[in-house]
Amino acid sequence: MHLADATWTDLDEADVDVALLPVGSTEQHGPHAPLGTDYLTAAAIADSAAEAAKHEVVVAPAVPIGVAEEHRQFTGTMWVTPDTFRAYVREAVESLLGHGWDRVVLVNGHGGNVPAIEEVAARLTRDHDALVAPFTWFEAVDVDLPMGHAGAVETSILLASYPELVHEERFAAAADDGADRWGDWVGSVDLAQDSAAFTDNGAVGDPGEASADVGDTLEEQAREALVSLLDAVLDRSTTTPAHK
Repeated sequence: MHLADATWTDLDEADVDVALLPVGSTEQHGPHAPLGTDYLTAAAIADSAAEAAKHEVVVAPAVPIGVAEEHRQFTGTMWVTPDTFRAYVREAVESLLGHGWDRVVLVNGHGGNVPAIEEVAARLTRDHDALVAPFTWFEAVDVDLPMGHAGAVETSILLASYPELVHEERFAAAADDGADRWGDWVGSVDLAQDSAAFTDNGAVGDPGEASADVGDTLEEQAREALVSLLDAVLDRSTTTPAHK
């Protein structure tokens, strides 16, 4: 059930087991992929898992802007500070908890959000009789392709879910003017704070290796992992452990 599409009375009557809050980013994804890639893919995987789950799942509207200042030199990129993002996500989840939906999963599609959602999930679980869990879809898949940025993995998911938003005729240019790997490393230290320091067009990796078939596989893997997480979340108590 999509929260934004339902009436409040329908939701009030629904026996909701768990809520999903997709979170992502609006940031450059090379010349071939939309700026909304991260929140679009998070929302697609949340929807897919909600349909496959045996529980009653409500999917909240996606949070479209995240921690993405590293892409600030590329037109259209939007970002907020980690403090703002943490506060927004925390308060958004607290509004869900206020309706008695005491189990929430944050479905994330942007690497820059990972530390923040892990912290928010832990804080909410500790401060409420609730269980909030972070889930980043690309950490749950296993294919023989490098993750990159707007590379083969993300582009494959887009080809499977939003093919009309992908400019396949720009794949070669994306690879030619992009980067082979993320960052500018000296040993274990990345000296590049911004992606513009190491990629001319924002892409990292070769989107030409992407396909809708690979995207279907990735979506299936992410969906199965998320459904398994939902099962585990619903099996756990939301009561805060007592002091020992």
